[in-house]
Amino acid sequence: MSYSKTSIWQPMSSEVASLSIWGAFARQFMRHCKSLVGSPADAINPLLFFFMVVTLFPLGLGPDPQRLAGMAPGILWVVALLSSLMVSAKLFASDYEDGSLEQLAMAPYPLAVLVMGEVAAHWIATGVLLALVSPVFATMLGLSSAALPTLVASLMLGTLSLTLIGAVGSALTVSIRRGGLLLSLLIIPLNVPVLIFGTTAVSEAVIDGNTVSWLALLGGLALGSLALLPLAIGAALRVSLDN
Repeated sequence: MSYSKTSIWQPMSSEVASLSIWGAFARQFMRHCKSLVGSPADAINPLLFFFMVVTLFPLGLGPDPQRLAGMAPGILWVVALLSSLMVSAKLFASDYEDGSLEQLAMAPYPLAVLVMGEVAAHWIATGVLLALVSPVFATMLGLSSAALPTLVASLMLGTLSLTLIGAVGSALTVSIRRGGLLLSLLIIPLNVPVLIFGTTAVSEAVIDGNTVSWLALLGGLALGSLALLPLAIGAALRVSLDN
């Protein structure tokens, strides 16, 4: 990236030390937001991947609108999972390479809180953005317009869980050269419940069924992930830094 992330945290001065824990989180969040603005490809690439895969499905499955519409919930959620996996593979890579992670580990704040600034920025730039533009891709597959609000809501909740789970895998493999395959093996099984709940919620919306229960399950997963996984991310990063 052209934007120097290390320079924003330095120097480790009394000004930094006087920040509250939420002030430190906000500092990290803004730091990574500026980095993403300076390198928009990190946010655009998942959208381009989503677009290309969605446009390829009609070529592989045939142009039958009813068939595509019936498979649309599963297609959209599988592609969303793969897009999240692509982002997770390099979530902490640049911070690890330029030494920023070591500085954060020595900061007078919990590492779990500081790294959540980066995770939150990436979720907004990828997961939230993907959820907002998903109706365009869903329309390309012929998904019923009645299911679009449920699709957006499910992706909002589901991508939060996917991002947090991916961050745990990224933290565990950040010090491993070419650890992408190991990352996939670690997090894809954990993403299966999110995929099932999200796909079922959209499918229920298509037939005017019960979507509230499935969205509630996605919300429960998102809240549970938000409560527990930041601690796992921080612990995993410390293990990776010690290796």
